[in-house]
Amino acid sequence: MKWRGRFESYSKEAFRKDCISGLIVGVIAIPLGMAFAISSGVKPEYGIYTTIIAGILISMFGGSRFQIGGPTGAFIPILLSIVMQYGYRNLLIAGFLAGIMLILMGIFKMGTLIQFIPRPVTIGFTAGIAVIIFTGQIANFLGLQHIEKHEYFISNMKEIGIHIATINLYSVLTAFISLIIILVTPKVFPKVPGSLIGLTISSIVAFFLFNGKVPTIESTFGSIPSSLPAFHLLEMDFGKIQALLGPAFVIAMLGGIESLLSAVVADGMTGSRHNSNRELIGQGLANVVTPLFGGIPATGAIARTATNIKSGAVSPMSGIIHGIVVLIVLLVFAPYASHIPLASMAPVLMIVAWNMSERKEFIHVLKTKTSDAVVLAITFLLTVFLDLTTAVEVGLILAVILFVKRMSEILTVTKVLPDPSVKHHKLMSHMVSEGHDCPQISIYTIEGPLFFGAASMFEKSIMSTIHYTPEILLLRMGKVPFMDTTGETNLAGIVKHFKSHGGLVLLSGVQAQPKDVLKRTGLYEFIGKQNFFEHTGEALAYALTQIKYNKCLGCKHFAFQECAILSQPKASHASINSFNKLNKNKIEPSS
Repeated sequence: MKWRGRFESYSKEAFRKDCISGLIVGVIAIPLGMAFAISSGVKPEYGIYTTIIAGILISMFGGSRFQIGGPTGAFIPILLSIVMQYGYRNLLIAGFLAGIMLILMGIFKMGTLIQFIPRPVTIGFTAGIAVIIFTGQIANFLGLQHIEKHEYFISNMKEIGIHIATINLYSVLTAFISLIIILVTPKVFPKVPGSLIGLTISSIVAFFLFNGKVPTIESTFGSIPSSLPAFHLLEMDFGKIQALLGPAFVIAMLGGIESLLSAVVADGMTGSRHNSNRELIGQGLANVVTPLFGGIPATGAIARTATNIKSGAVSPMSGIIHGIVVLIVLLVFAPYASHIPLASMAPVLMIVAWNMSERKEFIHVLKTKTSDAVVLAITFLLTVFLDLTTAVEVGLILAVILFVKRMSEILTVTKVLPDPSVKHHKLMSHMVSEGHDCPQISIYTIEGPLFFGAASMFEKSIMSTIHYTPEILLLRMGKVPFMDTTGETNLAGIVKHFKSHGGLVLLSGVQAQPKDVLKRTGLYEFIGKQNFFEHTGEALAYALTQIKYNKCLGCKHFAFQECAILSQPKASHASINSFNKLNKNKIEPSS
């Protein structure tokens, strides 16, 4: 999607719609930007700087026409952890490195790979983040004093319990005013941003009625400067880069996931289609530039993007305008914003946490009582009680292990013989019994992927069911969609075993990917091109020409219809020659 294509047939009417949606989203983004920054352990203005710079850059260079970027609630736990462990300056470096990683992900076309992260993992850590955000605002809601922030959930809950006696009733009242207005406004005035109205009215009430009795942004963090953020280079060295690569990677992965999820939501609402790799590059550029102006990491914001679309956005211009609106507000109204009580902002973030918790999806997955529910629960608990990095790593590893287990259970290896009662004498497993099984030809149907998780079972299934060495082994592989080198190795073991005993291995219906693997490893040539057949019927006809007829004399199994001729002691040479000629004609096109 080229820049010109995003503004094709752009008109004055479209610009008017973008201005309206940009204004609405910009107004909504201001309190959220400050609140997310404060909860991340940095000054509120850094959230505003991020909203302005990252918001404009993501709209300009991202892969979605409607994406609104900026600081988000999903980042709060990881950013707070980095600030507490490494400090604010190093958070900027981590954000910068994350930006570079996102750009590389986009360049190397990894946009689609991020979408393969299992849903239980994303629901688990998103719900965990929601719990952390919600509980992190309890102290501000209650106006507790002397609260120290800790890296872990349990320590923060203990901190609240220890200082619960310092509750400030003025803060509680201010918070309730803000909360009630936020909840009621959408029902009475659906198009009015409830968070801004609640924040404004509760701040005015606190200023005139509880002045000096409720902690504010200014009393806690100092006044918000009404000026543009200053550009400064980051102080990086090899040691810092090495130490921050891990946190940077988590920021990049989380940012990539959130932005692409937001873009998918936008696609669903508008019928458009985003460019995932371009979106990663746009997010990367924003996160490279924003730290140079003191901003924190940013990503696509699902709620603000949805609001942008509902407000009538037509193009990325709405996102650019949203950033400009926030810039104007910073320059004009910053002194007033400094008087906002922390208690007024607490309900804003609590509502954000409630909305992002995906509680319905969470409960739905848990009710399934499947392995997905286990992955979800473990990811959630690790996010809350340990950290997001560990949660995602463990969640992904568990998901992969369980996926491999499921896939290994899909693979089936069945010994089969023709069923004369079925049309075309279809090969069926129920036809094989102790008294009805060809001593010279063994036929197996393999269904499912032949990979490292199932390859050993595949080999054992064949070797354990053959208590003798037949002359010919026919493997029907038409339903094997995938084979890796482990599967190839186990197949090679079977082939070598049979060849060492003078046997012949035939394969039918081998699909393109497994055949390519066999050719690359040399097993295709080892088996012999002439021993590969498109259809099982051709392979079986060829197999019947290769058996030892003297072993057929007197055989009572009658596994194939041809056995009626071959088992007769008085079968003439003419009968056998006629039989051979008939079967060779059947296979001539493939051989």
